[in-house]
Amino acid sequence: MPPMSLPTADAALPADTELAAAAMPPRREAFAFWLKLGFISFGGPAGQIAVMHEELVERRHWISEQRFLHALNYCMLLPGPEAQQLATYMGWLMHRTTGGIVAGGLFVLPSLFLLMGLSWVYMAFGHVPAIAGLFHGIKPAVTALVLHAAWRVGSRTLTNAWLWSIALASFVAIFVLHLAFPLIVLTAAAAGAIGGRLAPEKFRRGNAASGASGVHAPALIDDASPVPAHARHAWPRALRISAAFAALWGGAIAALAAATGWHGTLTQMAWFFTKTAWLGFGGAYAILPYVMQGGVDHYHWLTAAQMMDGLALGETTPGPLIMVVAFVGFVGGWTQALFGPGELALAGAAAATVATFFTFLPSFFFILVGGPVIESTHGNLKFTAPLTGVTAAVVGVIVNLAAFFALQVLWPHGVDGRFDAAALLIGTAAAVALFRWRRGVIPVISGAALAGLLLALAGVTAP
Repeated sequence: MPPMSLPTADAALPADTELAAAAMPPRREAFAFWLKLGFISFGGPAGQIAVMHEELVERRHWISEQRFLHALNYCMLLPGPEAQQLATYMGWLMHRTTGGIVAGGLFVLPSLFLLMGLSWVYMAFGHVPAIAGLFHGIKPAVTALVLHAAWRVGSRTLTNAWLWSIALASFVAIFVLHLAFPLIVLTAAAAGAIGGRLAPEKFRRGNAASGASGVHAPALIDDASPVPAHARHAWPRALRISAAFAALWGGAIAALAAATGWHGTLTQMAWFFTKTAWLGFGGAYAILPYVMQGGVDHYHWLTAAQMMDGLALGETTPGPLIMVVAFVGFVGGWTQALFGPGELALAGAAAATVATFFTFLPSFFFILVGGPVIESTHGNLKFTAPLTGVTAAVVGVIVNLAAFFALQVLWPHGVDGRFDAAALLIGTAAAVALFRWRRGVIPVISGAALAGLLLALAGVTAP
């Protein structure tokens, strides 16, 4: 695209729909990026968000810093996977409903197919020592990735003492006091609202966004760009989308009930994972205990040991961590032999698809219906200050996740058990590669996996 097509900092894009559409990146180029992102989105939500920020804001200049953070703040308030919702939001903002569905769908589909394949290997061939070695190496690297992501997000967000205080308080609340994430979010939002009144300059997103970002070239959708026509809030449109989603969800669950009965495994999975989606505040680790309780204790789709193995697979594959629901569905379909003993893999694939569909369907609804409302609040301090407080709190929550990972990796059998020195060595090397050498996610994960495999072949295993 020639340089003259880019908006300047002082000039808004034309409001005319055709001209605004012409300023968007080509759909084919956007499709290629979302497909690539689906395959490289390692490192959990923080790492995935960091990758999107680097590509969309810093390198491609498709979205401005402030508009990116404005959308991110909204996604962090929603139940469900915020990184996938942010991808859906970005795709929708650039290329309407189709763009949102493509971006959000491609964020999930590669992970779904990969987890289906790995789940089949897991169920068909059982425990493989080499795979255990790979996991032994990858887990410390994931810990380093989460810590690095916390640093990247925090360096852009925590630009004054107010925001640092909120982040520190959220870490203490969740790590020491074990308070529920929704309570932390509400408290942080209240602190942001109060701070926005007492010290508004500390809670403006322009201030928060500039921490480590430097000066960027103008973006295709810049701070001064008008809201695209399709992103303007209108009640008739919101009602049409709501009706369409209600019909899609109701039709799908009715079809499953008609085919297998209300108490059939697939129907119960649809209902259970619908509830999982609506209760998923605080990210995957906040909702995983609920998934484990339902899948293991209530429905007996899998064992606790299998659930932990599935979590390891979810940690080491691209896509949102909540994709572990695909593993839960696959194992449940396999163990229940839904289509008979000769079609175990097909049963697992069908159940994994059901679990994924009903887990992620609400995320698209939240973005397509709520996105226009959020766009109308761009630049409104009364709305953005509370969300800035939430963003600061999430930094503390991410640090808590890194600490949780570190404890699990270094003392896999509890702090009274043996210390895993090999995991510390791999994790330290991964952290140096990320912080000092600025290596990408794929090289770090690959190197750590290779180190774990070599240690396993040498007879050095986890405690």
